[in-house]
Amino acid sequence: MRRFIITCSLAIALALGATAQTRQIHIVSGNDMHAAIDNMPKLSAIVDSLRKTDNNLLVFSAGDNRTGNPINDLYSLPTYPMTALMNFIGFDASAFGNHEFDNGQTGLPKVMAASNFPYLCANVHAAPEMGINPLPYKIFDVGGVTVGVIGVVQLGPHGYPDAHPDLLKGIQFADVEKTIGEYLWLRDKVNVLILLSHLGYEDDVVMAEKFPCFDLIIGGHSHTQLKGGEMHNGVLVTQNTNKLKRITYTTLDVKDGKVTAKRAENIEVEKSLAKNEVAQTMVDFFNNNPEFKRQLAVATTDFTNAEELGCLMCDAIISEAGADFALQNCGGVRYDQKKAGPITVDDVLRLDPFGNSCVEMELTGKELKDLLISCYNNSENAFPYVGGMTCELVFNKKDPSKLDDVRVFTLDGKKLNLKKKYKVVTNSYVAAICDSPRADEGHDIGKVCSDMLMTYLEKQKTVDYNGVKRIKK
Repeated sequence: MRRFIITCSLAIALALGATAQTRQIHIVSGNDMHAAIDNMPKLSAIVDSLRKTDNNLLVFSAGDNRTGNPINDLYSLPTYPMTALMNFIGFDASAFGNHEFDNGQTGLPKVMAASNFPYLCANVHAAPEMGINPLPYKIFDVGGVTVGVIGVVQLGPHGYPDAHPDLLKGIQFADVEKTIGEYLWLRDKVNVLILLSHLGYEDDVVMAEKFPCFDLIIGGHSHTQLKGGEMHNGVLVTQNTNKLKRITYTTLDVKDGKVTAKRAENIEVEKSLAKNEVAQTMVDFFNNNPEFKRQLAVATTDFTNAEELGCLMCDAIISEAGADFALQNCGGVRYDQKKAGPITVDDVLRLDPFGNSCVEMELTGKELKDLLISCYNNSENAFPYVGGMTCELVFNKKDPSKLDDVRVFTLDGKKLNLKKKYKVVTNSYVAAICDSPRADEGHDIGKVCSDMLMTYLEKQKTVDYNGVKRIKK
């Protein structure tokens, strides 16, 4: 009997000790990787090293895994290289970013089917036959600690993610805040609750204020470089800049079934020297495409900012379409610097990776001004880059973010005739999202904007846009 009592007492003591023990959950998170496959072997080596000390390591992406590298985006199965590398590294889950929809209604299901990890997005709904059926959440068992992860994607002014609306037909999107509220019951079911968010930093802070029940928000979309993480209303918020320059390594202490401490640090990826050799072999195979290295023209000076590149893009579609004016949304210019030297097919397709077609409109000067303002309002208060004109922006004195007027001039300094009709060209995304009043909604001229830029560069042979500035604030 005495032996039985001792044994039971020991069992109780061990159980109490196990309950009081602090467990650590380790998480690697990236966001807005945008098909930076050249950095994936470095990420793989980092994850390999971390798994040596914690084989329960969780690896998450906060979305926008694709779009930005033609090697990936124009592969026979678009975005397969990035997907294959994420599979190899062993990602546990990914949010939907707005650019996941760049594959369209038929391409996205193929990517999802090729992924060995689930996509988490609670505010996306589609008919089962479409094959776009992300999980709203997933619960991970990490050595006896339950980790619940809810995924959400941002919605723009029109109630859908920042993607071409034609690529979103048949898909329904629910309000983010309302959707999160519908899944708060998970808080009572798990030890750790995480929001895997592609909302942007400012909205992540708002979600932390509204939903302090989250232990951690892993963010993306705005490419905001945080120093490790920030605490907002008791919620740890993390995010990094784009293209896999850095990742976040988060540690959560869990005791008695609750998070008692949390901390996050940045890990350099791009500057890392270690590489996983198998992943590097995969990247070398994907990169072996000489067509993308073909030279189109030479930049005689550096491109130093996005406006200089945007002006080049506008001038190209004006020239190739025989138009008077052009505008290019800021978000459609995917890098902001380019050193002097050869401009290749790869350079163009990285600059403009979306495959948008060119749309031509016949607009009065007044309708053109309205279109410019609409583009500003529908592009998170970013005024478009322009061709064939210069613009002076007049902002509201009480609300500096509100654009009251645009003064438009031709390149020779003459004021725009508000009654005269002009031929205006832009990309199909701008034409679709900018709902300014105009008699002519425009028509597709049957040319892809990036193809027009390549043709233009081949004709020019050399280009110099250093110092070109057409927007005055």
